[in-house]
Amino acid sequence: MTFKAEYIWIDGTEPTAKLRSKTKIVADGTELPLWGFDGSSTNQADGGSSDRVLKPVFTCPDPIRGGANVLVLCEVLDTDMTPHSSNTRAALVEVAERFAEQESWFGIEQEYTFFKEGRPLGFPIGGFPAPQGGYYCGVGADEVFGRDVVEKHLDLCLEAGLAISGINAEVMPGQWEFQVGPAGPVEVADQLWIARWLLYRVAEDFNIAATLDAKPVKGDWNGAGAHTNFSTKAMREGYDPIITACDALAANAPAHVKHYGAGIEERLTGHHETAPWNEFSYGVSDRGASVRIPWQVEVEKKGYIEDRRPNANADPYLVTRLIVDTCCSALEKAGQV
Repeated sequence: MTFKAEYIWIDGTEPTAKLRSKTKIVADGTELPLWGFDGSSTNQADGGSSDRVLKPVFTCPDPIRGGANVLVLCEVLDTDMTPHSSNTRAALVEVAERFAEQESWFGIEQEYTFFKEGRPLGFPIGGFPAPQGGYYCGVGADEVFGRDVVEKHLDLCLEAGLAISGINAEVMPGQWEFQVGPAGPVEVADQLWIARWLLYRVAEDFNIAATLDAKPVKGDWNGAGAHTNFSTKAMREGYDPIITACDALAANAPAHVKHYGAGIEERLTGHHETAPWNEFSYGVSDRGASVRIPWQVEVEKKGYIEDRRPNANADPYLVTRLIVDTCCSALEKAGQV
């Protein structure tokens, strides 16, 4: 007997990497093997030395094929078994292990936009819909577009065992969000990549494309982000570590923004619930700040923070690594662990 293993990996396309996948038939009872691919076709090698290696790192049930079939997220290695330059997961694992005792938790809010026939789903031919606002968490055929795809995606994520914690319609027509977490830095990033793959895959069946473009429509329309909620054990127990984490993010703001996704200057303008990309701020209940401290966190004097800067197209391995490294280093130095 055999089963199908869908090997999924992140390619080397710049400035925003793409997901790739292919199917391997595996015998029952067999450990998932390393597998190869043509890196010259994925921007990860040249034609003269194109072999690259897929190393399975996370496996879950395949909710599309069902049965014993699985989805297999892989790291990309060079043929000497070292991480490929496009492999951002390996560096995250090192940082996560270094600060494991601080028990970092993440929840990532993944926004995305459906497109069909070259325009956002719900946009009329040759024009624009009513101004944004009423579409957020809306209901009704005049305000919500693509719910059948969204509900199917949610079901598939749950069947795959992913830590999906919610969905909602967003501010612009055809724009939606799902949330992954709470989970550790490696776990949340692995599961977000699988959830993204499932989104693209299920949208295929509806002849709809899902995009993570940070500013899918120019003008007076919200961009798409991946707001990242973060806490450590110390932050979940006290307020001073929360301020320490915010101050550390302020001190390292340029390094974070640089790796928070392509087109960040178009999205972080100071309008549409964003802070300017080149200015850092934090505040309680402030969605116009770079980092928001939820109101109940200030009341209870413990909890988490929301980094509102990451783009929808950001690499979650980079985002979680930067936040853990920056905040946990500062908390360790301050003795708040």
